[in-house]
Formats: sequence, structure tokens, C-alpha cells
Amino acid sequence: MDLNTIWFLLTGVFLTGYAILDGFDLGIGILHLFIRKEQDRLINMRAISPLWDGNEVWLIAGTGSLFAVFPLAYATILSAFYFLFIMLLFSLIFRAISIEFRNKESSQKWQHFWDRGFGLGSLTASFIFGVMLGNIINGLPINKEGIFASDIILLLNPYSIMIGLLILTIFTMHGGIYMTLKTDGVLQEKMRRSVFISWIAFIILYSSAIISTLIISPIMFDGLLNRPLSFVLAFIQFATTIFIVMAIKRNRFISAFVSSSLLIAATICLLGLSLFPLLVPSRIDLLYSLTIYNAASRPYTLFVMLIIASISFPLVIAYSVYVHRIFKGKVDTSEEEGY
Repeated sequence: MDLNTIWFLLTGVFLTGYAILDGFDLGIGILHLFIRKEQDRLINMRAISPLWDGNEVWLIAGTGSLFAVFPLAYATILSAFYFLFIMLLFSLIFRAISIEFRNKESSQKWQHFWDRGFGLGSLTASFIFGVMLGNIINGLPINKEGIFASDIILLLNPYSIMIGLLILTIFTMHGGIYMTLKTDGVLQEKMRRSVFISWIAFIILYSSAIISTLIISPIMFDGLLNRPLSFVLAFIQFATTIFIVMAIKRNRFISAFVSSSLLIAATICLLGLSLFPLLVPSRIDLLYSLTIYNAASRPYTLFVMLIIASISFPLVIAYSVYVHRIFKGKVDTSEEEGY
């Protein structure tokens, strides 16, 4: 296995970690829009307030590795999605400010404003992640020089919008499952219902996405039939999707959360397997696509970055495990820290 492949895998690990950990944060934010009782909104906020910033370290690691290791792919994606990136950053920043500022004042108008900011920021960020992913799957109009050659408005096409809704739905389901672990009583029952609703929406959107991808981007399926691992990942997807509902019905919320996390991981792995060795397919001509080889830094840079990652990656994992162990259990609004 060469350095380029190792970094393709590592970048995928970082992004998978982000999707699992910040995915439930974003999902909780989306659900926040539908919560009416003040006490329930307070519980929602306190469930993630100690965790959200640490979870976003995985996004920084993923984008940082893309910038350092695959700079041409990073530059092309950034130029293609420039407006979407601005909107994404604004959404994530406004969401973070909302979490921090929400309880600074006791005014109802003040808290409702930041409640909406938290919810809309989470919803917008989730949707934009999906829109960008949908365009990468569909292929970007990259010319021979590796330059994005199209109008940015074309990025908001029906396929990318559908993938945006799919990501939004799976994060909502993931967040609802996480909240069943953190709540009890009436709020927990509301979260259980949200999981069932988002699960049905996920099934519909994911089935539609598979059919649409077969039609508009069949290249995504070309290599899968020759790779046995793809069948294993597809089975994990199917099994975890079914088990989520079974576990929620039986109040086995930890099992449901593990299944949801495995579903996200298997989906990202299957996507990576279908793309490999491409990073950004070209819709103009596949020969113009950016790969893990023509978009990579020099071998020396890859090696140095691998050493840095081998030191920092265990620290990121250790920090994530430590924080989630410290703040495990039900949310208690009677305590200052919420636990």
C-alpha cells in the first residue's frame, strides 16, 4: 500500500469520525426546531454543549489533511464550492455562537432567537454537506487544466438537492437516537418518534439516491462488483438500517446508536470504495478527474504528514473518548453543567 492510498484512507477516517460525532450534534440541532417546551430545549442544548467543539476537531483534521496531502483536489473543491463553503462556515459559526450565547440572558426573545440560530445553522450545514457530496458523486465539470468550468448555480441541481436532504435526514435520525440516550419521560418518547419518522424518510431518500446514481453516474458502481468488500459494506448498511428500528422499539438505545454509527461509517466507506482512486470525478471527461496521484503532494510531504498524523491522531481519539465518558448519562437541568 503506497502513501497516497494510506492518506486516502486516513482522510476518509477523519471525515467518518466527523460524520458520526458531529452528525448527532447537527441532528439534535435540526430536532431543536421542532421542540416547543423551554425545559426540553434546555435539555437539548445541554446534551451537546460540552461536546460539539471537540467533535468538530475531526472536520478540521479531515479538511486539513485534504489541504496538505491533496492540495489540487482541495483547491478545485474550494473554487467549485466557494459560495457553498461561505454559507457552510456562516452556518457552523452562527450555530456555535447560538450554543454559547443562548443562556447568557433570561429574556424569552433572546433565547428564542438563539434557539432558531442553533436549529437553522444545523439544518443549513447538514444540507450543504449533502449538496457538495451530491455534486462530487455526480462529477464536477473539471477541464483538462483541472479548473472548475461551470456556473456555480448549476451546483444546486435536483440530484445534489436530494443528497442534501438525505444527509439531513440521516443526521436527524442519528441525533434523535443520541437524544434517547440523554433523556427520559415525555421528551425521550418524542425522540423515539422522531427516529421512526426520519428512518422512513431515510429509506425513501436512500432508495431514490441509489436509483438516481445508477442513471446519472453509473461509474460509481463500475468497480464495486469486482471488490468483495463492497458486498460486506452493503450488508452492514442493510443490517444496521433494520436493527435501528428493532433496537428503538425494544428501548435498546445504545445498540441503536452503535447501529446508526455503523450505518454512517459503512455508507462513507462504500462511497470511498466506489470513488477510489478518484477524489473528484470530472463530468467533462473521466481522464480529467483528480485522483489520489495527480492531485497529491510530493512523497516527502506525504511521509512527513503521516508522521504528524501518527502522533496527533491517537490524541484526537483519546480526547474524544475522554470527553464522551465524562459527559455520559442523562442530562440533568438541575445542575449547572447540565449533568
